[in-house]
Amino acid sequence: MTTTTHRRPQAFTVPEHTPGPPLPLWPSLLPPSRQGDDDLCVVSAHGVRVRMLSGRELLCGTSGLWNVPLGYGDEVIADAVAEATRRSSFAGVFRFENVDARAAAVDLIEVSAHRYERVMFTTSGGSANDAAIKLVRQYWALEGEPARKIVVSLRDSFHGLTFGAFALTGEDLGQAVYGVDQRLIRHVDVGDVDALSRLVRGSRGQLAAIILEPVMGTGTVPLDPVFLDAVSEMCRQSGALLIADEVATGFGRTGPMFATTAWEHRPDLLITSKGLTNGTVAASAILVGDRVAAAFERTGAVLAHAETQAGTAASSAAIVATIARFRELDVLRRGVRTAEELTEELDALVRDETDVVGRRGAGCFQSVTVRDAHGVPIDSDGVVQLVDAARAAGVIVHPGPHGIQFIPALVSTQDDIRELVGGVRAALAALRSA
Repeated sequence: MTTTTHRRPQAFTVPEHTPGPPLPLWPSLLPPSRQGDDDLCVVSAHGVRVRMLSGRELLCGTSGLWNVPLGYGDEVIADAVAEATRRSSFAGVFRFENVDARAAAVDLIEVSAHRYERVMFTTSGGSANDAAIKLVRQYWALEGEPARKIVVSLRDSFHGLTFGAFALTGEDLGQAVYGVDQRLIRHVDVGDVDALSRLVRGSRGQLAAIILEPVMGTGTVPLDPVFLDAVSEMCRQSGALLIADEVATGFGRTGPMFATTAWEHRPDLLITSKGLTNGTVAASAILVGDRVAAAFERTGAVLAHAETQAGTAASSAAIVATIARFRELDVLRRGVRTAEELTEELDALVRDETDVVGRRGAGCFQSVTVRDAHGVPIDSDGVVQLVDAARAAGVIVHPGPHGIQFIPALVSTQDDIRELVGGVRAALAALRSA
C-alpha cells in the first residue's frame, strides 16, 4: 500500500504575542473574550497533528474544518499548487478558461461516475449554494416558467453563511438580525413527508428546487431512505430540480466519493467543497446535470455569477492532485476501515460512559450526544466546556448539538482513533470531577 507523504513544517519566526491590547485579527465565531488565546493559534500541522502557538501538539479529530481527508501537509498537493502558482500567479475562469480548470473539471466528472455534464467553480460551499439558487431560477426562466423561484430546504440544515446560502440554512443563526431574505425559501422538518407533500402541492407552478444534505452536517444525521424516496417522487411529479449539498459528505466522508452515488434519483446539481483540495486552497464546485446544462446550451444563456478566485490555476491544480492522491493512496477503502474503527470505539464509549447517550452519523462523519449530571442533554455552554476539556486532554473535536463531532482524516490509523476517543474519555472524567 502506498503511504501518505506529508510535508514536515519548516521553521519560521512566529510574531511575538505579549498580553496587552487586543490583536488585530478578528477570527470567525469566537467571542471577543476568547480571541488572542495562543492555545487556539495554529503554528503548523502535519499528518493528524496540529501544533499551537502555546507549544502544545494536539491530535486533530476534525480533519481541519472537515476538509483535510488526507491529513495535513501532503507534499504532492503542495507541490502541485506551488508549480501552478509559479507557472501562472493568476489564471481564473472569469471570461477566460485555464488548462488546470479544464483538467479539474474532467476529473470531477470522472469521479462522479459521469453522472453530470458540466462543472462550475466557485470559492466556498456558501458561494456555491448561492450560485445554485441562481442556476435553478434561471433554468426555469429559460424553460418559460419564471414564477418557479421557491427553493425548499430542511430545518436544522446548514448550507453556509453567505446571504443566499444563509437563507437556505435551516438553523436559526440570526437570519432575522442580519436581514436575510427568506421570502422565496421554505423549510420543512427532516423526515416529515406529509409536510413536504403539502408544501409541494401548495407551491405548484412556483417550486424551483429541493435541496438536501445526504447527512445533515451540524448534527451528522443521515437522511432516512423512505424520506429520500418521497423527495424523489415529489421531484418527479412536480418537475422540481433536486440539489445535493455534498459540501461535507463529498470526497469519501461517508464512504463513497459522493454519498448521493447510491441515490436512485440523480440530483440535477451536486455541490462539493470541503475535501476538494485537501484544505489547501479555497475552492468549491457545482456539478451540473444534463437537464440544466442543456437549457443553457440550447439558449446560449449566461449565468450572472462569477468570482475572482474561482477556478484558478492554483485551486484547480490542487483539485487534480487531491483526486490523484485519493487514487494512489486507495483513500476510499482506507476511509471505510477508519470508519469501522471509529464506530467500534464510539459504540464502546456509549456503553462505558453513562453520560454519553447516543451515536449517530455515517462513515467518518459521526457525533455523540452527552447529558449533564441531571440527565439532560448538555446545552451550548456544556458543549463548549467539553470541547475545551478535550483540547486540554490533547485532542481537537468540534461542537455538535448537545455533544461533539468526530470527523477524523480518512487516513487515520487505529491508534489515532483510539487516542482521539481516549482523549474524550479523559475530558468527560475531568468534567465529572470538576
